[in-house]
Amino acid sequence: MNTLDIDGDYGEGGGQILRSSLSLSAILNRPIRINRIRAGRQTPGLAPQHLTSINAVAAITDAEVIGGALGSQTVTFRPRQICGGEYTFDVADVRPSAGALSLVFQSIALPLSYANIPSTITLRGGTHVSWSPTVHYLQGIFMPMAAKFGLRGSIQLNRWGWFPKGGGEVMAKIKPTEDWRAVALKDRGKLRAIHAVSAASNLPEHIIDRQRNQIQNRLARWNCPVTIEPVKGNAIGQGSLVFLKAEFENTKAGFSALGRRGKRAERVADEACNALENFLVSDTAIDPHLGDQLILPMALATGESRFTTSRVTRHLTTNIWLVQQFLPDRFEVNGAENEPGEIIKVET
Repeated sequence: MNTLDIDGDYGEGGGQILRSSLSLSAILNRPIRINRIRAGRQTPGLAPQHLTSINAVAAITDAEVIGGALGSQTVTFRPRQICGGEYTFDVADVRPSAGALSLVFQSIALPLSYANIPSTITLRGGTHVSWSPTVHYLQGIFMPMAAKFGLRGSIQLNRWGWFPKGGGEVMAKIKPTEDWRAVALKDRGKLRAIHAVSAASNLPEHIIDRQRNQIQNRLARWNCPVTIEPVKGNAIGQGSLVFLKAEFENTKAGFSALGRRGKRAERVADEACNALENFLVSDTAIDPHLGDQLILPMALATGESRFTTSRVTRHLTTNIWLVQQFLPDRFEVNGAENEPGEIIKVET
């Protein structure tokens, strides 16, 4: 099969093009060449988490890789057969960092669902870091929502990993998918409950308490059950988190905020609460972070799927473009970028 050339600088132009390309290459057994990887970033080319993603997908597919090095802006990837089993991938094996292990997980989860046996994967790196889904988001939002399409698996948090030390660990399990199903997510239904996590590692306990108190104050007006779990995260570094999960009759939505030195605990809680409240007034089914993550499951399912989202992001439209480089699927995007919209994968 001819090698498919992918412009790594198209649209959002970040690591998402790389991760989605690797996943589809593995699933479809299609060799690819990705050029201009992260060309517009301040530090172009492959960072540790990107190279770990390449190494991970290569390991589960016995792939040939050309250009797999830190800083590389061109990578050729030729997969073979997807093999399930037990694997361990550590971002620190490439270079000590807090590179997001959630991004490595996103690269291998869907391909491993095509293996003929279950897989157990230990991932090490950053678990709660900026510019990536937190492990709580993967656990509480991505996995149950992707399960509607057919993804079967779980994620267990063993150790937290914060910027800049990393050192976190999760154990993920992926089972072979029996059938990819078309899904319609237009109406989220009634808000049933909000579950919150107020967490910190190696910081004074009042940080957790202040975040929790601010969450209580902010969410009291939404007239639904609110539970707040205080957590002292086991970690080698310091950090704090507020994670909010909104459960509706038909969908789930999640919002995270991270602390940093000089950032008040109340502000961390406010950031997450502001994001949740902006979503609650939108009356759409899918939060803006989940939309792009559901494009690949939609593409793999036979038939028409659709969802409404509170914001059509550049990540989302870039992932649609990427899928259409591999597959004849046709998507309709009804809504302007950064506005609410509806995404439809048209049955072909």
